[in-house]
Amino acid sequence: MKASRIIKNAKIYTADKDHPQATALVVRDGKFAYVGDESGLAGFEGEVCDLGGRFVMPGIIDSHVHVSFPIGFEYLDFGEHFVCDGKQEALDFMAAYVRDNPGLKRYTFMLDKRYLRGEDLVKEELDAICPDAELVLREAEGHSVWVNSKVLARHGITDDTPDPVPGLSYYVRKDGHVTGNVFEGSAEMPIILGEAMDLSDEKIDAAIQRWIDYSVSVGVVGVFESGIPGFNEFHERVYQRLRALDEQGRLPIYVDGCYVVASIRELEEGLRELKRFRREYNTEHLKVHTLKIFMDGTLKIHTAAMVDPYEDTHTTGVTAFSKEELAEVLRRLNEEDLDVHLHTVGDAASRVVLDAVELAKRELGDSYHVRVTCAHLKLQHDADLNRFAELGVFANYTPWWHSDCMDDMLPLFGKKRSENMYRCKTLWDTGAVVTWSCDNIFFGDFVPWNPFLGMEVGMTRSATEKTNIYEIARSPEFPPASEKMGVEEMLLGYTINGAKQLGNEAAMGSIEVGKHADFLVFDNDLLSAEHEGFSYNIPTEVYIGGRKVK
Repeated sequence: MKASRIIKNAKIYTADKDHPQATALVVRDGKFAYVGDESGLAGFEGEVCDLGGRFVMPGIIDSHVHVSFPIGFEYLDFGEHFVCDGKQEALDFMAAYVRDNPGLKRYTFMLDKRYLRGEDLVKEELDAICPDAELVLREAEGHSVWVNSKVLARHGITDDTPDPVPGLSYYVRKDGHVTGNVFEGSAEMPIILGEAMDLSDEKIDAAIQRWIDYSVSVGVVGVFESGIPGFNEFHERVYQRLRALDEQGRLPIYVDGCYVVASIRELEEGLRELKRFRREYNTEHLKVHTLKIFMDGTLKIHTAAMVDPYEDTHTTGVTAFSKEELAEVLRRLNEEDLDVHLHTVGDAASRVVLDAVELAKRELGDSYHVRVTCAHLKLQHDADLNRFAELGVFANYTPWWHSDCMDDMLPLFGKKRSENMYRCKTLWDTGAVVTWSCDNIFFGDFVPWNPFLGMEVGMTRSATEKTNIYEIARSPEFPPASEKMGVEEMLLGYTINGAKQLGNEAAMGSIEVGKHADFLVFDNDLLSAEHEGFSYNIPTEVYIGGRKVK
């Protein structure tokens, strides 16, 4: 039988649980035609490549990453990133910058909220230092902003503007008046990304190409693209360009997309639009069959939903949907053969999801088939750890976060909870399907997008001088040590488990006969590589659909 590629003398990690190792493979018509030992090559004709014992693995699947988000950010001015000691220093810094740079239409800054030392900013203070132009101060985690009155007026935000999700996505008020501090999703995103709608197709294509080039260089062959809360207009523009690029043969990476809702009031339109997306964005490498829901927010600004209150504020945060509302969503998705992927940072958010799945499965019985994924999972309650496996809910983690800064967590959760975060190994050992991702929302130099960084931190729960990460992001080992993953678990989570989450395991995720011939070649053996410094691994050859792309 004629083959397009015959490989022998390789150390092949297949990610196929029944046959995890092989030494030879054959590619024909873009798919694996044979996987096994060299005795099975006799029936194939073609050029033979002897890899000399080099390591081969399936292509990598990043199962929660933002592509449309950072394309908007690619051309936006992030302004001045600064640190301070309290509110007055922040105001003084911004006032000096405005004074030294007169005539701008918008002044943009970025600040980690902790540097305000417990104080807050209001629009009147920002108006005083910038009365004639817009001023936007982004919180460093990207989930909230402070703005002056000019920005509020341009976006039509008044004291009477309703909050999209009270307590989660909202306009901070004092005595009934908006203060200029805006939190999360549908409230925040139009302010941050509004100007992205003016980008030309050429600029969007250029940003996409930069992402494609990087992804190919590190062996990423498929992603779950997790959308933009509150700004589906730009989200769709990116999908239009992805579709066009795929039709031109310029999109080698499989993109599993979504439509985003961030509140119950967006649901009806969201379900209708998701079905339209499924029809209209359906090419060889672009598919949409998933509703993305932002169930909660993030930790440092207390919008992640907690079972037990935060230590410093004694609040718990809220979820965008109740368990009953989400169970109804699951029933409707089940009817349409659609799936759901949820942002769930806090343990209350994932508990609501698990409760909703339990309700829906009880009602629908064997007819239930919705794929449900909880993403991020920074905290998990002991009572819920076994429920992911029991209910068939995918657990998606962002492992390069697993070297978090303990000093940031202690004020929020106290010692016991802070030392018991990111419980991925526990969930893995219960039998849950665990997947990995980078999440990132900035292209930049792509350092945090590196899947091998995720693998290293997932295995070490630290970022040392040996880690391929910014010096500012280095940190000692984050407890508990029992949650460190093994290298095979990292490889499986980035390959076949990711394909299962996407519902595409019949076509990708492992080196098996009949699947797309997506595979990576390394000079060193990843299975025996040192865990510290693992982030510097990079494939020397990358094949997508049997075609060498690197």
